[in-house]
Amino acid sequence: MAEKEIKGSMTVAEAGRKGGETVRNERGREFYETIGRKGGATVKAERGRAFYEEIGRKGGETVKAERGAKFYEQIGKKGGDRVKATRGPTFYEEIGRKGGQKVKKLIEDGKRAARAALEKEALSKEADQSSSPPVEDTQRQ
Repeated sequence: MAEKEIKGSMTVAEAGRKGGETVRNERGREFYETIGRKGGATVKAERGRAFYEEIGRKGGETVKAERGAKFYEQIGKKGGDRVKATRGPTFYEEIGRKGGQKVKKLIEDGKRAARAALEKEALSKEADQSSSPPVEDTQRQ
């Protein structure tokens, strides 16, 4: 009888944790990674990317309200230090160069598109002026 009392006194959280540990021990961490990816792909297919953007924004706002903006500075620094330790300082040089090249290309593309739009507008105005009838001067006496 004492054994049933012990089983009955387990909380749902404790039971879930115990079950999760059993599955992890039997199937390994990769199992959770696989089902997590499958679940994420299913949710993305059903709800779209905007769903993840919305829940991420809401979660970020909640964390900011609870922990403050300084928290993001701290975790950003930790992450940056970790990347620097694992990949080395040359990694930042490389991604900075790639980012700079990308920005340069985007600026050039933007300028090219703006010039094309101006040229198209100018040609359109010229066409409108040449196709409209001449205006007569009705003010002559």
